Amino acid sequence: MTWILVLLLLLCALYLLFLYGIFRFVFWNSDDRKKKGPSLPKGPGYDSWREDMAALVGLMEEQVPTEQIRIMAEDGTILCGRYYAGEEDAPVEILFHGYRGGAVRDMCGAHKIAREHGIGTILVDERAHGESGGNVTTFGIRERRDVLSWARYAEERFGKERPLILSGVSMGAAAVLMAAGEPLPENVCGIVADCPFSSPEAIIRNVMKGMHVSFLWPSVALSALLFGHFSLTQSSALSGVQNTDLPILLIHGEADDFVPAQMSRDLARAGKRVSLFLFPGAAHGVSYLTDTERYTQAELDTQAELDWIAAVTGWKTAE
Repeated sequence: MTWILVLLLLLCALYLLFLYGIFRFVFWNSDDRKKKGPSLPKGPGYDSWREDMAALVGLMEEQVPTEQIRIMAEDGTILCGRYYAGEEDAPVEILFHGYRGGAVRDMCGAHKIAREHGIGTILVDERAHGESGGNVTTFGIRERRDVLSWARYAEERFGKERPLILSGVSMGAAAVLMAAGEPLPENVCGIVADCPFSSPEAIIRNVMKGMHVSFLWPSVALSALLFGHFSLTQSSALSGVQNTDLPILLIHGEADDFVPAQMSRDLARAGKRVSLFLFPGAAHGVSYLTDTERYTQAELDTQAELDWIAAVTGWKTAE
């Protein structure tokens, strides 16, 4: 009996070690990785765009931020960002990057659109990325509350009359959609989500399916609970769009093999005021490069029926 107990304890210890390994692999972003930052993506959907991506990132890096910003998240984590001033009284767009991505690489297209139209921007380093604190990324679970913290900061800084736009790509897109179901400031007037996933569980299951390790899902979820102290099922982009009246613009590449475009289709069906723009042939996060003109129009065209676009065009007309 004693040997059986010892064996069971040993197996439990080995399983806990296995769970910790999963946690480090999926959710942990080391300080070295944060410091190094993301590289340009490679592969069939990206190689033909690498020069354009490099040029766009280079253009972004040339822009000198008006100010470096530090705020505190609800759990005490320090969050960092860069503010780029727009024209006086113009809307302010808060930009959120993707999983293990970076503000400059992931948001350079959206920032270029904003800059060309006089819109102010805040480029956020999400928790566990860039200059922000923490090492644990939660696929939007805690990040959605960080979105709320940034929106409240912007409301306090720029005033209740200044229109705020929440934008993100990939995990950042999912986070802003999750935040749509939270008590956002009233001057948040629209959301732009480029290639969002419908829920943390859905995207992790999809990636695991592609790796032929779907059977490990319970262990991944358990590792998040044990070592990250969060549940992957406590929030979703789907629930966010179902519980908001804000206008939402969804953008997704139809050749996205990381976050399937079907997830945006599902989100569009679930929302009340959603416009969906699909980009044929576009891989994950490169819809802007695939058709820059159409992407820009999707954000600025009044036919998209987004209130914040009306605010932008009204402001521009008044100039």
